Amino acid sequence: MKIISVVGARPNFMKIAPFVNAIHAHNETNLATKIDHTLVHTGQHYDDRMSKSFFKALGIPEADINLGVGSGTHAEQVGHTMIAFEKVLKDKKPDWVVVVGDVNATCACSITTKKENIQLAHIEAGLRSGDMTMPEEINRLFTDRLSDLLLTPDEISSQNLFKEGVSFDRIQFVGNIMIDTLESNMLKAKNLDICEILNRNRLSMNGQTTEVGRLQSGQYALMTLHRPSNVDHRSIIEPIVSFIRNELVEAIPLIWIIHPRTEKQLKVFGLWDSLLKTKNLHILKPLGYHELLRLNIDASMMLTDSGGLQEECCVLGTPCLTLRWNTERPITLEEYGGASVLVGNDVGRIQHAFFDVINKKRNPHRPDLWDGHTSNRIIECLLNSGL
Repeated sequence: MKIISVVGARPNFMKIAPFVNAIHAHNETNLATKIDHTLVHTGQHYDDRMSKSFFKALGIPEADINLGVGSGTHAEQVGHTMIAFEKVLKDKKPDWVVVVGDVNATCACSITTKKENIQLAHIEAGLRSGDMTMPEEINRLFTDRLSDLLLTPDEISSQNLFKEGVSFDRIQFVGNIMIDTLESNMLKAKNLDICEILNRNRLSMNGQTTEVGRLQSGQYALMTLHRPSNVDHRSIIEPIVSFIRNELVEAIPLIWIIHPRTEKQLKVFGLWDSLLKTKNLHILKPLGYHELLRLNIDASMMLTDSGGLQEECCVLGTPCLTLRWNTERPITLEEYGGASVLVGNDVGRIQHAFFDVINKKRNPHRPDLWDGHTSNRIIECLLNSGL
């Protein structure tokens, strides 16, 4: 069987790592059903900190093909990816193309795959936020509509697809592949030193870097923020910054892992310099997977608009304030046993939820099949597809 798998952006890298490793393990012991695998990187995330470093840290072999698409508008990325990926398909002629997640590369390669009449499998199928203003939601809908095999992370996602009219035989509940990555990297992450992470990645303050003191386990909050709806409007981001400076860091130290887009907007709005000088606020560059996981393991709470971190917090039990009005991962919410609370980007809601959970105990929760073996189930589904 010939399989092409596609990655394009950082969230994909963490999802493809266990899949690639499962193929290697299968090929070592099953010569009769050996899989001929090609890894394609579209280049949507193309700098070392966002791409190459993740491949190295997660043990993903260098991509067999890099399309070098780079940045651009949504239409530019999708169009350039389709043109480049079509040539790969015509050359390789795979039996299956496997796409992951909901980035532009996922959508573009799905469309191109089906135009070439090739079987398409989608890892992380069926996630729905119901928010059509999110580019990711459009990508999910397109990809799931076109896919021949829909590999879902939870039963809610399977039901979403069934309600949309997808035939039952195309849906396979396999579990969450992100938890495969979490399980295989937990020990390595735990061995990292928190303060070394902070001192190595902390952004300079007035051209100087200062070492931080020891942060106690469970006595700091962790934050990531990157979505345009949260960072592109001064009326949204300025009150959040004010809450952080005047209330949050007075209650607990905050580690803020800054996204390039967020840093740019904070500078545009004139908020950056004051943040760098704020006591008890540690602003870090984008981190590698193990570094971020290490911080999450001992954080007293997470504030984030990242879907992947919602899932991680669910399993680790880290109380999570999700700075979004909706989520495609409802299985991570408190009402389903998870650790996440939707607070949107309204400061009043954020403030109320923050003081409500600041002393909350961890409550780890594993939804069905979030057991670290999802990648093996995916391989079985592909091999049993009849090709």
